[in-house]
Amino acid sequence: MIIFENETDIDIDEELVDAVTKQVMAYEGIENEFEVSVTVTDPDTVHGLNKKYRDTDRTTDVLSFPLNEREDILSLDKSEKLYLGDIVLNGEKVVSQAEEYCHSLKRETAFLTAHSMLHLLGYDHMVKEEETVMFAKQEEILTIMGITR
Repeated sequence: MIIFENETDIDIDEELVDAVTKQVMAYEGIENEFEVSVTVTDPDTVHGLNKKYRDTDRTTDVLSFPLNEREDILSLDKSEKLYLGDIVLNGEKVVSQAEEYCHSLKRETAFLTAHSMLHLLGYDHMVKEEETVMFAKQEEILTIMGITR
């Protein structure tokens, strides 16, 4: 389940975000009931959060705030509800990146949601090997959903 809040006038498809979160969980074989908070906001808010929590003085397209380590997620009993954390989407960047990369708003929204969900599940892309794994998973998930470039 997602808790969705859109603080902007940008039309981000809540049903698409929900479908992507569920597809990521299914792809990863995690059957637990889950909850994730998704907020669509403006560049200044994202910039402030990025500076405060990541010590990075710039805006970005999406931020992920996981509540669990990957090992903890995988060790949960399937009957336990999983609280994953928060996803913060920069609505303006979703639109501008869709234009920049010449694909739809749907594709960019799905890509950033899948990317962030994988972060919430413990994946990262700080080193090349991890990046290769994470980016391949993102593309496979979107392909399964029929959301291609």
